[in-house]
Amino acid sequence: MKPEAATSRKARTPVALQLWSVRDDMRRDFAATALAVAEIGYGGVELAGYGNLDAKGAKAALDAAGLRVAGMHVSYASVRNDPGSVIGDALLLGAKFVAVASWPRAQFVSASACERIGEQLGEAGRAMRPFGIRFGFHNHDCEFGMFEGRTAFDWILGAAEPRDLFAELDVYWAQHGGYSPARFLRDHGARVPLLHLRDGKELGTGPVNFEEIFAATDSVGAAEWFIVEQEVYNHAPLQSARLCYEQMKAWGRA
Repeated sequence: MKPEAATSRKARTPVALQLWSVRDDMRRDFAATALAVAEIGYGGVELAGYGNLDAKGAKAALDAAGLRVAGMHVSYASVRNDPGSVIGDALLLGAKFVAVASWPRAQFVSASACERIGEQLGEAGRAMRPFGIRFGFHNHDCEFGMFEGRTAFDWILGAAEPRDLFAELDVYWAQHGGYSPARFLRDHGARVPLLHLRDGKELGTGPVNFEEIFAATDSVGAAEWFIVEQEVYNHAPLQSARLCYEQMKAWGRA
């Protein structure tokens, strides 16, 4: 379903591209890819590594392209084993938001197991808070399995203070997991500063009801970035990224 353009919004939420969407381009030439992303019209990026550069090189390339860092995806292993490097990179890059990209689905086995995951994530978030970094968790579909009448994601979030753990909702994976993204936003939207917009392939071509999602997001007013992401394509990745941005423009969101 294609939502109508939003004409009464007081401020437009900026749109970023999750660079995992163009990972092969990024590995070949991060700087050229950043320039191409900026040329499409994106105002920022969410990092998933630095391609053929290091953090310092990525910072220079993003500055040259005029792109802000909406956030960073990291592994929990990196947060656990080398938190200083994660924090240092985030401060260098000006990343206010750092999120764990995924968690092994085999560990979602019970309510108590999910609570333990939330406790670990919350502990990591407490360590980052003094540096002005907000720490979060990005879902896939397994976080919407049910345990004792609540989703795994509910148990995870309930085990951590909101100031220590935000939710980076991926709307497609929620839908794929049998859960309404709009319902999640109505229930937890104040805890969702980063919203991942994905529709299987290019935006507007899949099963996600963006009209409901944008209505729920607008009603809460907490989203600081819309982040477009793709892993499956009808076109070359950068062309797909362009088509997604054009769809965001058609919806009045870019």
